[in-house]
This record gives sequence, C-alpha cells and structure tokens, in this order.
Amino acid sequence: MPLVVLIVWLIAASVGVYLLYLWLRGGGLRQQATKVTRFPKMLIFSHPLLAVTGLGLWAAFMVTRVSAYAWGSFGALCLVALLGFVMFTRWLGGGRHARGAEHRFPVVAVGLHGLAGVSTFVLVLLTATELTR
Repeated sequence: MPLVVLIVWLIAASVGVYLLYLWLRGGGLRQQATKVTRFPKMLIFSHPLLAVTGLGLWAAFMVTRVSAYAWGSFGALCLVALLGFVMFTRWLGGGRHARGAEHRFPVVAVGLHGLAGVSTFVLVLLTATELTR
C-alpha cells in the first residue's frame, strides 16, 4: 500500500505542478498587485509546500516504517486538503473578484489533481490507521 500511495501522490504532484505552471504563465503573480486573481500568493505557494513536506514524511515512513511519519504525513495532508478545497471553491466561481490566470485551467487537470489528492488522503489515512491496529 505505501508504494501505491507514493504513485498516486506523485500523480497529484505532477498535475499540480502543471496547474502552477499555467497559473504563472498566465500572469498569476503579476495579477496579485491588481487583485485580479482569486488565488493569493500565500495560498498558491503554501499548498504545494505543505504537500512536499507531507511527501517527505511519507518517504521517511517508507524507509523507516515508523508510524509517526505516516501520521505526520496525514497531518500535513489535512492542511493541504483544506487549502486545496479553498482553491477549488474559489476556482469554481462566485464572489466579487474578477477572474485571473486560474480561469484558463483545464477542467480535466483540476479534476485529476483533486481526485488524486483525495485518493492520496484516503490511502494515507487507511495506511496509518492500519499501522496502529
């Protein structure tokens, strides 16, 4: 199961990097000054930073099999999921902000990233829970 988690996590990360690339290429950072984007810099960069932290903890778990690393990874994923949900709801629309670079995100990429992220979350939880039985 830990290897499956790693593979699914890397899929989520790959699509996430692609979405970040599209946001940056579309002028996401330039739009911060004009408040055109719905995605503040802090939100955009803390989501992947926490995800990489969780991935590092998962790698430490895979090497050592210490359950504390698996639970730490799950804790990081809780924050990552919360930030991801905030971005997803902002991406969906509504509110008073103008559309920014995120307007051009492909629906398939957003869906795949979300599906892989939720799958990672569930698989890490199941693995960590199984370790403490």
